[in-house]
Amino acid sequence: MNCVVIVRFVVKPGRMADFMPLMEENATRSVEDEAGCRQFDVVLSPAAADTVWLYEIYDDAAAFAVHQKTPHFLSFDKATAEMVADKMVVVGAPSPNSPAPSPL
Repeated sequence: MNCVVIVRFVVKPGRMADFMPLMEENATRSVEDEAGCRQFDVVLSPAAADTVWLYEIYDDAAAFAVHQKTPHFLSFDKATAEMVADKMVVVGAPSPNSPAPSPL
């Protein structure tokens, strides 16, 4: 069963310009380099300019565990640690009765 990961970052004031290129590179590497990463969306909202949301889908929990050990993730995590004021991670699975996603 797919593993869905939702992450919320609250970025410290004045650090978004530094944070976003690192976030976007991590997202790109995740999708392009990890066989088990199906989707990695980086979401911004004008209503919360300091907040970045991630919506990630992996083949399963094992694929997410692999993601957390990749060089690109570890590099991103270390490089951005002091830029982040708050971070929340939710790991779950699609509801069994959810409709299948439509192809993009």
